[in-house]
Amino acid sequence: MDRAQLVLLGLPLFLLFSDLVSLFTPPPPKPPHHHHHHHPHPHPHPHPHPHLHQQPPPPIVKESLDFPSQPSDVGGIGIGNTVHINFCASCSYKGTAQTITKMLETAFPGIDVILANYPPSLPKRLLGKLVPAVQIGVIAVVVAGEQIFPMLGFMAPPPWYYSLRANKFGTIASSWLLGNVAQSFLQSSGAFEVYLNDELVFSKLKEGRFPGEIELKDLVGKRLANSGIGDGVGSLFSS
Repeated sequence: MDRAQLVLLGLPLFLLFSDLVSLFTPPPPKPPHHHHHHHPHPHPHPHPHPHLHQQPPPPIVKESLDFPSQPSDVGGIGIGNTVHINFCASCSYKGTAQTITKMLETAFPGIDVILANYPPSLPKRLLGKLVPAVQIGVIAVVVAGEQIFPMLGFMAPPPWYYSLRANKFGTIASSWLLGNVAQSFLQSSGAFEVYLNDELVFSKLKEGRFPGEIELKDLVGKRLANSGIGDGVGSLFSS
């Protein structure tokens, strides 16, 4: 086996091993936040000279100016409300979720927006865990099938083994590429679900599209107005 064949064989194995490590390695724990408390140091007060008497400053007379009070219709209309945006993290929807978050925080000051991953269904997650095992099995059969089949009770390898063996490097590369495509599909949910106080406001799984910024702003505003939470929301979205 020359150097080119070693490179063609080792590269898919290395990439497959790196995919397995990144798939089954748990994420690192978040570092604890250290709160530094700054204690002010007392400054020494100079002792007044015994022969000097300080005159007290003249009293300041505060005059109250009467201005007409204006009701704050838009101040803090989102306080006490929480929006959950559950999206498909493996579908590159994070940028859209961050844009929607900035829009909601601007339109409804004080509102809490929480982003989270919307996982795929349980069968897809289980199949996604099975794909790397199939990739390893195919590569092991192609590389050492003549020793594996007798251990499994076969007197001779089946005919399809020789077809795979004839194009060893193409079989390994194809199993790696097709396995990655299948794993990416199984890990995606295609979801972009928006909840206001645990009530569904918009669902991409049902609508088949992303929400528009103005559309979502109106939906959230009307829900706030109907729930009676937040001052001035009804006047803003009643028109």
